[in-house]
Amino acid sequence: MNKDKFVYVGSVDIIEVDCSKKHQILSEVYESDQKIRKTNELFKYAKEDHRNQELVISIIEKCGMPTLKEVTQKQMDAIWLGLQHTDAKTRKKYFPKIEKAVGNGDLSKQQYALMKDRILMDEGKPQIYGSQIKNGKLYKLENPETVNKRRKEMGMGTIEDYLKYFNIQYNPN
Repeated sequence: MNKDKFVYVGSVDIIEVDCSKKHQILSEVYESDQKIRKTNELFKYAKEDHRNQELVISIIEKCGMPTLKEVTQKQMDAIWLGLQHTDAKTRKKYFPKIEKAVGNGDLSKQQYALMKDRILMDEGKPQIYGSQIKNGKLYKLENPETVNKRRKEMGMGTIEDYLKYFNIQYNPN
């Protein structure tokens, strides 16, 4: 299955969440998200993925954006995963919260880079860090000659090593 063709299941709505249970909810979202991504059956799990997105967004809206003072790193990662795997409009809306979380040290620079690139790709603009693959190829890249410098600043390995994972040969031209 081509994951580039993945279709989201309807709009992401704010649902009822118990803020006192956000630790448990976020832990379950993390485990579910990772289970879904390890399969090649994203369509089978589309509703579960959509539910995870609603839970994450509902926690942000009803309980506020968590910090590492309140939740674990894995639970913060669940917030990022839920937003990274949602639709373009929702991702862009919540990106300022991701930026702030990265600035506070609650999320990594690498997570920032991945989401920033995805947002740029959503908008049809060249990506900055070379993290996005589309149709089995590296999505267009801004200033390819300096991508490894930018990647290093974000705690990422080289573009060449990253693309090996996808069996893609890096060609900066």
